[in-house]
Amino acid sequence: MKHASCLIDKNHTIADIPDELFGSFIEHLGRAVYTGVYEPKHPTADARGFRRDVIELVKDLGVPLVRYPGGNFVSGYNWTDGIGPVKSRPKRLDLAWHSIETNEFGIDEFADWAHEANTEIMAAVNLGTGTPQNAGYMVEYCNHPNGTHWSDLRVQNGHNDPHNIKTWCLGNEMDGHWQICQLSSTDYAKKAREAAKIMKWVDPSIKLVACGSSSSGMPSFPDWDRVVLEYLYDHIDFLSLHSYYEKETTTEDFLASFTNMDYLIRTVGGVIDFVKAKTRSKKDVMLSFDEWNIWYQKKQSEHPWECAPSILEENYSLLDSLVMGGLLCTLLNNSDRVKMASLAQLVNVIAPITTKPGGGILKQSTYFPFQQVSRYGRGKALKTLLSSPIIETKSWGEAPLLQMAATMDEESESITLFVLNTDMNDSIDLSLDMRSFKNLKLTEHLIMHGDDLNATNTFENPEAVVPYSLSTDMHKNEGGVFSLILPSLSWNTFRFSMSEKN
Repeated sequence: MKHASCLIDKNHTIADIPDELFGSFIEHLGRAVYTGVYEPKHPTADARGFRRDVIELVKDLGVPLVRYPGGNFVSGYNWTDGIGPVKSRPKRLDLAWHSIETNEFGIDEFADWAHEANTEIMAAVNLGTGTPQNAGYMVEYCNHPNGTHWSDLRVQNGHNDPHNIKTWCLGNEMDGHWQICQLSSTDYAKKAREAAKIMKWVDPSIKLVACGSSSSGMPSFPDWDRVVLEYLYDHIDFLSLHSYYEKETTTEDFLASFTNMDYLIRTVGGVIDFVKAKTRSKKDVMLSFDEWNIWYQKKQSEHPWECAPSILEENYSLLDSLVMGGLLCTLLNNSDRVKMASLAQLVNVIAPITTKPGGGILKQSTYFPFQQVSRYGRGKALKTLLSSPIIETKSWGEAPLLQMAATMDEESESITLFVLNTDMNDSIDLSLDMRSFKNLKLTEHLIMHGDDLNATNTFENPEAVVPYSLSTDMHKNEGGVFSLILPSLSWNTFRFSMSEKN
């Protein structure tokens, strides 16, 4: 058995954890919308066609913010195609995903769905084929009370009250050659600056997210971010980051993906600091990690101009759930800079939730670490002074065998410790010094662990990969120093009570 140690002090905090860190993403892509969140003929569908079984799982995940409608889709999307009487809405070729878009589901429907799912909206405007003026019109339609062409049209379309969308993305991945109307950093920054001006003139209360680099692997990274920030720093509130992870080399490298996410956050954070100093600005621009997930990016089968084709539908494994846990810890540990994040995506498309058209619903293996961190990772993020065995990875260099994050919720008088053990063979005995907390008691140990890393949940076997409880008696407590046993290749959630009643 290997050994590690960690000190957590109640006075050493990182930041208050923003609820928006647990956001997600719905794009008009594959079956995310049609037969995902929206399926009028489904047995659970309400009068508006929303699948209630999906809504219940979204509520269970505690998702506070959902990005919509893209993604690559938004760069060729005319938002006015999705408003007004459904029968008169045009069908369009979606060039981003080689599909047919019926437009029967648009911004009004999504606003209604978000209300039912207890979540807010992060709307994206089209800065590919779209114009800054059209971006302003969309804000006017969604947020202005009434008395103008666009706001009165919303009222006419059945929504007297404004949607009151407070977070807006200035396009999507405009550095990418795959993007409709790709732009250089300078051209994007100029276009986004004019859109930002118009949008905030329409509604000064909104927050804006500028496109950062679409990937740390882009040749222009991180200079794209610098140029965009130099043009836009005083016009925006967030800069976006996007990153996806897959098993490209070894299992050890895949499990250590959290080290790359941390590198990406720190690098772009450094660019923000540089531009803030260069521009002599007094404001802080924060990070929005509004696309992140595990995505194997396999070549998809041909689907010539179908409506809602079954594409990008991963079947996630136990191994994927472990990697997911490590990435979630990185977000918590950087919550002083990352103030929003969106798991891409929420339903069917590389998602924790999978549906059958006309049928059942499935929690993927990755559903559970997200659910646990969303549910228990609230309050304040605590600094973890960790001493862990180190391995050398091919992709990321040195990486600790343990990844962890800790949170303290004073309202519920609880502390939660999330720990990923990436060791392929050995358990690790973690000596956890928490003596600064009085009356601390370990109340629960949830674990995801198993002999088959490739095990997945299916509709036939929906509980092949689920968390289960271990007895807290296997862990020792000597005066506030805990000895926690972490099985090899395991994701662990430890719950502590700090009530005076202990």
